[in-house]
Amino acid sequence: MRFTKTDSGLAVKILRNTVLILFFVIFISIVYNFRNRESDTESALIAEATASVEFKGVFIRDEFPVSYSGGGVLSYNVSDGGKVGNGSVIAEVYPDNTQIGINREIESLTKDLDILKKIQNPGTLESAQPSSLSASIEENYRNLILCRDMQDYDALQTVMDTLLVQMSTYQIITNEVTDFGQQIVDINTQLAQLKRQSVTPKETIKSDRSAYFVSYCDGYEEKLTTDALDSLTIDQLDEISDNKKTDGNIVGKLVNGYCWYIAGVVDNSRKEYAVGDNVKIRMESSAEVYDAQIYDVRNEGDPARSIVIISCSQFNYDLVQHRTETVELIRGDFRGLKVPREAIRFVPVEKIDGEGDAESGTAAVNVTYKGVYILKGEQVEFKKIDVVYEGSDYVLSRVHDDDLSYLALYDDIMIEGVD
Repeated sequence: MRFTKTDSGLAVKILRNTVLILFFVIFISIVYNFRNRESDTESALIAEATASVEFKGVFIRDEFPVSYSGGGVLSYNVSDGGKVGNGSVIAEVYPDNTQIGINREIESLTKDLDILKKIQNPGTLESAQPSSLSASIEENYRNLILCRDMQDYDALQTVMDTLLVQMSTYQIITNEVTDFGQQIVDINTQLAQLKRQSVTPKETIKSDRSAYFVSYCDGYEEKLTTDALDSLTIDQLDEISDNKKTDGNIVGKLVNGYCWYIAGVVDNSRKEYAVGDNVKIRMESSAEVYDAQIYDVRNEGDPARSIVIISCSQFNYDLVQHRTETVELIRGDFRGLKVPREAIRFVPVEKIDGEGDAESGTAAVNVTYKGVYILKGEQVEFKKIDVVYEGSDYVLSRVHDDDLSYLALYDDIMIEGVD
């Protein structure tokens, strides 16, 4: 058989097209495998997480109700969470709200009068220098911003009063104003008029002990005491509600000591909470975080519904406004390399334990490690992980810079493709 020139050209074209198609298939395969490999790895990066759980918390304190004869309007001399001593006046009873308004106006004017007298004091004016006053004003202004940001309202009021005295004194010594004598005369006149309208209270309620005061009762004062901590049940905690009594003769209650407890039901099937653990708690109604300690942990047969009782010794207004509240229990903040849970493998690794035969003195044993496979160039390596926190779909592994057998920062973790 003879091949013509036409047949030879056709064969060359077919061969050339076949080679081109093969090169194209190989190129597509390389790109596909490269892209697929890229999508199946994830870099090990530093991440942070907070281990916490939310639950319905029930406040438990030693509380003693305070009442009065009823009738009239109560004017409180102490705010919620305030400290009172034995014999201190808690509240006064007046016929109506008019007298309460008069008393508040007298209190406000008296405070203003004291500040003006301090400014007008010759000793204050003689010792004041513009440069030192200006520096003090700037410092107190910064303190004012700090107190605002920290929500320390008691200190905020003190700083505001000090700043007012300094700025007013600066006005006098720089001749912006002469003095505040006329203001003092006007305030004294107003105070004299208000005092003529004031009446004595119908009844005065005093504290019979040194304690903290709260201006309401809820009916749990005699049930939720520190003596009842050991007998609390899940059913009891579930039934407690946050309701305040509206009886006409209630003044409030006194709280013994500054140490209080909060109880709730949490899942402790993994034994994450134990007696003596130092934790932090945050209330739904407040952004402040409080240091606390786990006082007791027990269950009624199901660890997934365990009673946790936490003790705390910080005391303020926010902590006495409720009987029950949503509480965030914070075990701690963790930092480490983020590892997808689906990438974790359990691999037996040969290890020398140092107890072998008489000749070598060593023995090889298989130890199973938790870890991940990483892609290092074209090589696949197994790296151990040291789990410090477990999330829903990832874990955090402690960084071991001095041990190359552990996962390191920026390692390419293989998600799939390794059996």
